[in-house]
Amino acid sequence: MRHEYYYYNKEQLLASPKIPMEVMADKPTVFQRIAREMADEIKARNAAGKTTVFICPVGPIGQYPYFVEMVNSEHISLKNCWFINMDEYLGDDMQWISMDHPLSFRGFMERTVYSKINPDLNVPEDHRVFPDPNHLDYIPQLIEKLGGVDVCFGGIGINGHLAFNEADPTKTVEKFKNLKTRVLPITPETRTANAIGDFGGRLEDMPTHCVTIGFYEIYHAKKIRLGIFRDWHRAVARRAGYGDMTAQFPVSILADHPDALIRMTEDVASLED
Repeated sequence: MRHEYYYYNKEQLLASPKIPMEVMADKPTVFQRIAREMADEIKARNAAGKTTVFICPVGPIGQYPYFVEMVNSEHISLKNCWFINMDEYLGDDMQWISMDHPLSFRGFMERTVYSKINPDLNVPEDHRVFPDPNHLDYIPQLIEKLGGVDVCFGGIGINGHLAFNEADPTKTVEKFKNLKTRVLPITPETRTANAIGDFGGRLEDMPTHCVTIGFYEIYHAKKIRLGIFRDWHRAVARRAGYGDMTAQFPVSILADHPDALIRMTEDVASLED
């Protein structure tokens, strides 16, 4: 079967996608825009005396150096922020991989974000949250206690997954929307894509399981901002924009979210190499 939307040019892609889309010049521009939105959201909420609650990814990651520079140079206090990270890999014992593992998202955030921010401005340590396989209820309960997530930032996987909410053809859209933080196996497609992109192709050594926030937590964020920039994101963008809403391609479920946006590079929007 040929899916015509995979062959849409840029003009066709942007004509009437089910999820709003924004095209930017290149990867640095996308990352800078994400960082600017993070910084501006925090500044506005600080000025109003409000707490800021973000769901944060480790993929995409290019926004973080820009964000750190903005925080330090503009003296943006993160003391009243909560950064809830999306996920973490698990080892064979179904516990977090160590922070010094090259794939550890906890290690990445410490090395690349928290250790680079002025201590007087930094996110309090107990506000730096990762889903924990031993306390799966903590994040859903925390989000409810905090009054919801202000912005969920993220990327989109090759099978449409958000965080590690993998495609599941056995579930209806409504059941998928209600999936909360949990431990689950990583699909072969995701393991392969992540091994190529993040682990030098060492597929044999890729973790097989993870702990992830649920689609419920993502979907109920007040705003959702996704960035895509790889060659294979060309297909992801087109299916997200014009494919059916289905748990077989989870990002498609955001078609009825009130404030979701996909930012992409010109390369992704174009079909020309």
